[in-house]
Amino acid sequence: MTAAAPDSPTELTIPVQGMTCAACSARVQRTLERTPGVSGANVNLMTGSATVSYDPASTTPERLVEAIRDTGYGADLPAADGSSEALAGAHDAARDEEIRTLRWKLGVSLAAAVLAMAFSMPPRPWLLLALTLPVVAWAGRHFYTRAWAAFRHHSADMNTLIAVGTGAAFTYSLAVTVGADWFIARGIAPHVYYEAVVWIIALILLGNLLEARAKSRTAGAIRRLIGLRPATARLVRDGAEVEIPLAQLRPGDEVAVRPGEKIPADGTVVDGASHVDESMLTGEPTPVRKTVGDPVIGATLNRNGALRFRVDRVGADTVLSRIIRLVQEAQGSKAPIQRLADRIAAVFVPVVMSIAIATFVIWFVLGPEPAYLQALVSAVTVLIIACPCAMGLAVPTAVMVATGRGAELGILIKGGDPLERSGRLDTVVFDKTGTVTEGRPVLQRIAGRDEADLLRLAASLERRSEHPLGEAIVAEAGARGLALAEPEGFESHTGRGVSGTVDGRAVAVGNRSLLAELEADPGSFAAEEERFAADGLTPVYVVADGVVAGVLGIADAVKQTSGEAIAALRRLGLESVMLTGDNARTAAAVARAVGIQRVVADVLPDRKLEEVRRLQAEGRTVAMVGDGINDAPALAQADVGIAMGTGTDVAIEAGDITLMRGDPLGVPRAIGLARRSMRVMRQNLFWAFIYNVVGIPIAAGALYPAFGLRLTPAMAAAAMAISSVSVVTNSLRLRKA
Repeated sequence: MTAAAPDSPTELTIPVQGMTCAACSARVQRTLERTPGVSGANVNLMTGSATVSYDPASTTPERLVEAIRDTGYGADLPAADGSSEALAGAHDAARDEEIRTLRWKLGVSLAAAVLAMAFSMPPRPWLLLALTLPVVAWAGRHFYTRAWAAFRHHSADMNTLIAVGTGAAFTYSLAVTVGADWFIARGIAPHVYYEAVVWIIALILLGNLLEARAKSRTAGAIRRLIGLRPATARLVRDGAEVEIPLAQLRPGDEVAVRPGEKIPADGTVVDGASHVDESMLTGEPTPVRKTVGDPVIGATLNRNGALRFRVDRVGADTVLSRIIRLVQEAQGSKAPIQRLADRIAAVFVPVVMSIAIATFVIWFVLGPEPAYLQALVSAVTVLIIACPCAMGLAVPTAVMVATGRGAELGILIKGGDPLERSGRLDTVVFDKTGTVTEGRPVLQRIAGRDEADLLRLAASLERRSEHPLGEAIVAEAGARGLALAEPEGFESHTGRGVSGTVDGRAVAVGNRSLLAELEADPGSFAAEEERFAADGLTPVYVVADGVVAGVLGIADAVKQTSGEAIAALRRLGLESVMLTGDNARTAAAVARAVGIQRVVADVLPDRKLEEVRRLQAEGRTVAMVGDGINDAPALAQADVGIAMGTGTDVAIEAGDITLMRGDPLGVPRAIGLARRSMRVMRQNLFWAFIYNVVGIPIAAGALYPAFGLRLTPAMAAAAMAISSVSVVTNSLRLRKA
């Protein structure tokens, strides 16, 4: 359960067992939405979970669980700690138990089906009844109990179709077995259909088992993320090291990590020095040096030194847990294309029931003798083949596999909606600094009468700034061993520069816009600015006592993969645009280096939002790629916001998609994955719909008048199982995307 403000609803994710089709999840969702105190519910078939927003003053988690159980499906309260790992563990345990149960039920049903075939010639009704009863009463019992629960809620789903179909065949066979003489006296041959009932249930269970195993494979990304962290931690207590389970760690604990061990939680180094491999978050292969005061992230690998750190965050609050939670939420979300399947599922079962009734009537009136048996078999076949499992799985399976695959690639796609919107993109807008470039500028040239004094004045002022260009100036002053002064009256001019007083002198450091504001004439340094910009350097003016004292040339190296990323986007048919607050000459030089043709320079942070809106007004579907902090308004405005993450808390939360590795190549990879996912979703929906469009008429007997061909109920059950498994298998192809 997540924390909530006093007036905001509480959110709870409840594991749900036994849902097999879109109609199943839709009924659970409708029931929850009608529960007093519930403000919203989202039930996901693939993840087997219900995410509910509710008012704790009006209802309780226990009541929500009871509401789900009342629909005929299993539900349990989530683990007490509410962590993503606990939820995932509970889901995996439920899935494993479901698979074990299905195996037992399938084994019993198949054994009964084989024996029923052996004893059906010559027919032995009482023996066949004895074989069928355990299958109907135990192996297939859940079909009937859930169908009854649906009936009580004035609804219908896949279980309704199976229960009505097999129930009709079983009831008729039971009547013939008990009252054979009554049927014979009226000239009706005492045929029984126990064998068909057993085979139908066995084949449907086989389909359910294959489907459950395939679903389990789609959850592999979550399991791999959870497996990144160690099971234990080496707690330092009274000077001694004690190994404890990870769940017992608390904030404030001191933990020792030896070389080669994984760091168990997020914290701050208090003793020692080492290099830590953070590639599981950042993708950077080079280990990062960690010393006293540096932060460490749980599940990263300590390489070559011993460390002791103070635990800051554990459990659900750690960076890895938040990543896992984001992936779970993404896998549990619905893509807009799912609405089509949901709308069809809402009316599908009643329509099928009507078709089955019509089929019975037509065969009974027009069919060959024995007409009543022909009518019964055809109606049952229609009910069995029309089970909407494939339709319900078509979109959720693709979303689940795609978001899981994205997580493995360091791409956090936050749900089906961003996934679908990413598949429609035609324009990608890049912020320059930290996105196309490294975001670690370096001072490369100085033009001024006294370089040391010029640099000292600029660095003394910039030491109070957090801008990357200012950090480059301060770093160069430090490298030269210059003694910096404490500035007074420091003022930041957004998008232009900074100003203040250094050693009694009025100093300003910034771009041409700041010079215009100060009415300072660049004089001969204007030519230096042009040369710096032509070489791809960002020119920064230094003004002392109202006079331009010099200009600094700062370079932000282009990322090695930026050019490759732009080329990949071009191959996908997307146009790339670069927005930057830098001057036009410098921006053009960077754009040329990476192959971007459309550049908008001298853009202040608030104007980036307007540029995105302008592109959208042209009819474009726009992605904005930024650092997730400075570009937040533009990221929010874009059709898809893509944040370049570095494993930090803010970067993880920003944007619709977060590139954990900060690699521009993640942009075409994410869009390519989204396009393949949409293609798979459409394929799944097409085959699910075509299967029913073609299968139902054949089951009803459309081919019988011309070709004498008919489907048996057992054949229909096999076809239904194959359709569901084929949809899941098609989605699993995305694991190799």
